[in-house]
Amino acid sequence: MDTFEIVATAAFGVEAIVAGELRALGYENVKVDNGKVTFKADVSAISRANLWLRSADRVFVKMGEFPALTFEELFERTKALPWEDVLPENACFPVIGKSVKSKLFSVPDCQAIVKKAIVERLKKKYRRSWFDENGPRFVIEVSLLKDVATLAIDASGFGLHKRGYRQMASKAPLRETLAAALVQLSFWNPNRLLVDPFCGSGTILIEAAMIGLNMAPGLNRTFDSEKWPWISADIWKQAREEAKDAIRRDLRFRLLGYDIDGKVLKVARHNAKLAGVGDYIDFHTQSLSKFSTKRKYGCIITNPPYGERLGDRKEVEELYREMGQVFKPLDTWSLYILSPHEGFERLFGRKADRKRKLYNGRIKVDYYQFLGPKPPELNSEPESGDGPGVTSSSQ
Repeated sequence: MDTFEIVATAAFGVEAIVAGELRALGYENVKVDNGKVTFKADVSAISRANLWLRSADRVFVKMGEFPALTFEELFERTKALPWEDVLPENACFPVIGKSVKSKLFSVPDCQAIVKKAIVERLKKKYRRSWFDENGPRFVIEVSLLKDVATLAIDASGFGLHKRGYRQMASKAPLRETLAAALVQLSFWNPNRLLVDPFCGSGTILIEAAMIGLNMAPGLNRTFDSEKWPWISADIWKQAREEAKDAIRRDLRFRLLGYDIDGKVLKVARHNAKLAGVGDYIDFHTQSLSKFSTKRKYGCIITNPPYGERLGDRKEVEELYREMGQVFKPLDTWSLYILSPHEGFERLFGRKADRKRKLYNGRIKVDYYQFLGPKPPELNSEPESGDGPGVTSSSQ
C-alpha cells in the first residue's frame, strides 16, 4: 500500500483545529467531518501525524467502509479487505467497537464477527488455522453509524492526550488535547504575555509553551505503530529528527500561572519540567482578587472552577462576578474563558465577542472569547524559520 487513508479523531468542536494542524504539516485535501478529519498520504504521515497533532484524540489507518445491515454482510465485507497487507502472521489484533443508530446494535457480536472474518482472511495468506498473536499490536475498531461500518486500525495506542509529562495532575484536569485547542483558538503568540489565573496543574500553559517553541507534543512518548513491521525504523527516526530540529529554543517568552493551591503548583512545576518547558513558565500562589498588571496587550486563557469542583453554584457565580471586576481594567487584553454556565456572560458583566461550543470530557462547555485591540507594531508570528506544526493567529 503506497497511499493510506488516515483518520484523526477529535472531540466535538475541535475538528477544524485538527484540520489546520494537518495543513500546517503540508497535507492537502483534508476532509472535515463530525468527530474526525480524514486525509490521504504516504506511510510517513502515520508517524508525523502521531508526533505533531496537538488537538486530535487518535490517529487511525482506515481499512474500509461499507453498508452493513446483517451480520453476514459485515462478515463477508470485512473478509474481503486486504488484511494480509497490514497484519503480520504474529499480529496481536484485538477488536473494539461502537454502534450508533444501526440495525447491528450488539457491539460484542460485531466485534466477534469482525475478528472471525479477519482470521479467515489470514488463514489463506499464512496457511495456518491458529495465530499466537504474540507480536506487534494492531487494535482494530469497527464503528457502525446509521448502518455503515467503518473498519480502521489504531496507529496511536494510548490516546494522543497522553504526552508523557503529566504523571501528576490536579483533581479536575483539563485534557492536554483540549488545552492545546484552547490556545490555538486564541490570538496568543510568543510575542504576547499569557496568564492563566486558575492554572491548576499547568496544562494550558504547558501546551502554550510547547506551541510557542514549536515542540511536537508526541516527542516524549511511543506509539503502537512504531512496532508495525511495514513502517521502517528509518521513517520514525526521520520523523523524530524532523520534530527535534523544528524546536525553537532561540525564542524567549514567559508565561504566568496562578492558583490558590500551593500543592497543585508543585505538580504544575513538575509537569512543566517533564515537558521540557519549565524555564518558560512562572507559577505563583495567588488568589484571583490579588491579580493585577500594568502590562498591555496580554492574553488570559483559563478554565476556572466549575460548580462540581467548588461544590456550590452560588460560590461559582460569585467567582464569575469577581472575574468580571478583576479583569475589567485589562482593556487592551484578550480574554478566553471556558465555562459550562449558561449565564456566564451575565455574571461576568460583558458579552463575548465570540463563543464556541466544546466538550470538556462529557461536560458541555462554551469557550467565551473577549477580543482586545490588536497590539501596535507587534509581529503576529514568531520569527521566520519555523518548522512544521506552527500555526499562528493575527489578532
